[in-house]
Amino acid sequence: MYKIATWNVNSLRVRLPHVLDWLMSEKPDVLAIQETKMTDEVFPVMEFTEIGYQAIYSGQKTYNGVATLSIKPAQTITTELPDYPDPQKRILGVLADEVCVLNLYVPNGSEVGSHKYIYKLDWLSHLQSYTRTILNKYKKCILLGDFNIAPADEDVHDPNEWAGKILCSDKERQAFYNLTDAGLTDCFRLFPQEKDSYSWWDYRAAAFRRNRGLRIDLILASAALADQCKHCYIDRGPRTLERPSDHTPVTAEFDI
Repeated sequence: MYKIATWNVNSLRVRLPHVLDWLMSEKPDVLAIQETKMTDEVFPVMEFTEIGYQAIYSGQKTYNGVATLSIKPAQTITTELPDYPDPQKRILGVLADEVCVLNLYVPNGSEVGSHKYIYKLDWLSHLQSYTRTILNKYKKCILLGDFNIAPADEDVHDPNEWAGKILCSDKERQAFYNLTDAGLTDCFRLFPQEKDSYSWWDYRAAAFRRNRGLRIDLILASAALADQCKHCYIDRGPRTLERPSDHTPVTAEFDI
């Protein structure tokens, strides 16, 4: 069984013990992490090597940053969107065990209508174009990460409260549907799931305890892999730890 996971760790420097413990416990073949918030020079390569994982990473100081950890040897495909110069480190493509894995930290957008919102939609438009390219090149392909989009109202604790707001606006959701229309399937929705299943909760207002969350951490699979997906689930455990990330891991398992 091939096991792949995504986790926005919201500072790898702070959450490294959590990530190492989780890897040793869950043993995914691949873990994509976002918001590492560190430069490549200080990435903790040896800590991952010591527990059997190769690390490929693309980072920057204080903000953003993505890394992909793989048990089997992996090679870098890209660290940027083609024809889209961007100093923000938000994308990392690797080929791991014949699977093209695109690790994404989609821009948040800040506020609907803001310049950051326009940047987000532009970024997603270029991602859609690149997705079609890689789907034509690789039969087995997975896009995963923090999409900063709740695809549907069922992915939101209070759809009325979030209606039209950032992460839930019509244009953001349409951008997500454009990705799936390109030939990708949201693995989580392939299976019956518990109601009110979320992957992110604000640190404020006891949001986790009250389960006021959003499902914005997603695993999308190409047709060849979606047909072989056997399970997809959210692991709430790490969100209960001391000094947790505001996100928690999402995992998919494939019979390949």
